[in-house]
Amino acid sequence: MKKSYLVLHFAVILAGFTGIFGKLISLNEGLLVWYRVFFSAIILLLVLKLFKVTTDIKWKEKFDISKIGMFITVHWVFFYASIKYSNISVGVVCYCLTSFFTAIFAPLINRNKFNLSEILLSLLTLFGIALIFHFDSSYQLGIGLGVISSAFAALYTIYNERLVKVYDSRLINYYQMLGGTIGLGILLPVYLHFFPVETIIPSLKDTGYLILLASFCTVGLYVLFAESLKRIPAFTVNLSFNLEPVYAIILAFIFFNEGKELNLSFYIGLAFVMISVVLQTFISTKK
Repeated sequence: MKKSYLVLHFAVILAGFTGIFGKLISLNEGLLVWYRVFFSAIILLLVLKLFKVTTDIKWKEKFDISKIGMFITVHWVFFYASIKYSNISVGVVCYCLTSFFTAIFAPLINRNKFNLSEILLSLLTLFGIALIFHFDSSYQLGIGLGVISSAFAALYTIYNERLVKVYDSRLINYYQMLGGTIGLGILLPVYLHFFPVETIIPSLKDTGYLILLASFCTVGLYVLFAESLKRIPAFTVNLSFNLEPVYAIILAFIFFNEGKELNLSFYIGLAFVMISVVLQTFISTKK
């Protein structure tokens, strides 16, 4: 059991490195995400072959799975844009708004009743983000992009919840990464028209970072996540992943010395975000 917990927290730390790679890779957010999903699709195809997971499903099913992959792909585009236009700390804190959008979108999509406690706790998170929003006007664009990012992350989670009940998770991941590669690939020419770059080919250093990002923070993260679920309850696993923003901020302080860029209102806002997570944990435990 101890080994499983170590595996789980290593997975959370890997998730925290996602933002670090976003800052290290010099490509713009569109190209960065396209290469991430492209390399991830290739690695996942090898994983499917290695574990002999069948890909023999109907074309309509493949399309239905792949189109959900566009939600996570667009989420990543806005997430990395948020980091590049502000910093890692701001980007990962905005990601906490996913719970707010989930509380709003899930009842509308699934035609369920709204959960008052989830909405109130999400509003507490929103209040924390609002405090952070005003700490420096130069970061407001990055925060706005981070808010959009969390909305797409919520949509991905809601729709993906349906898929995991029917299909193998590795198969879902593969077709979603493939769908993201094709979908974003179609949109890239338009994207690059408005956000031109000198070259679309990553440098040797960027290629190395992209392969690490795809291997460890996408495919590897999933494998560790699945392994931990074999011995640890899903609630505990999901609760542990609430530490991702904390790990990401600590890593940002270590690698990029971001602590000097943040003032008191950022930390007060972050405190409100973390209080909402703790309260949600308490309520879920009582249930």
